[in-house]
Amino acid sequence: MKRIIAVCLSIMLIAALLCACGGSKNYKDGTYTGQSQIFKGDEEGNGDGYGVVTLTIKDNAITACEFKTYEPDGTLKGDDYGKVDGEIKNEDYYHKAQQAIKGSAKYAEMLVTSGNPNTFENDIDAISGATFSYDQFIDAVYDALSKAAEK
Repeated sequence: MKRIIAVCLSIMLIAALLCACGGSKNYKDGTYTGQSQIFKGDEEGNGDGYGVVTLTIKDNAITACEFKTYEPDGTLKGDDYGKVDGEIKNEDYYHKAQQAIKGSAKYAEMLVTSGNPNTFENDIDAISGATFSYDQFIDAVYDALSKAAEK
């Protein structure tokens, strides 16, 4: 809960700063990578990890994006995510973990559909089953945009 409050406060602070600065920034064309902080999920460790986004900017618009999530140790969350010791020991748990992976991939699609690096967050809603990934995605996008911002 504290993490959610901290992320919300960070987002509100960034939004306030953008409004104070005219609300719009210019970004350099190119491809940029951003990484979120390492998030803690629930008590069982579901959702622990971080996200990495790679986005492409052309003419101040986001034209491409890829988002991947990782375990805290750097292991990519992929086909084995939700398995225990390499095996599916709990079908429901594995299914939910894989749904989270599929859901989190949609965030990148929504970002490209939005295209606007200044207001993208208004166009991206959290997806049921991938809510931990949502926070990681937003954090990683802001990191990538900070690298692309023209000074």
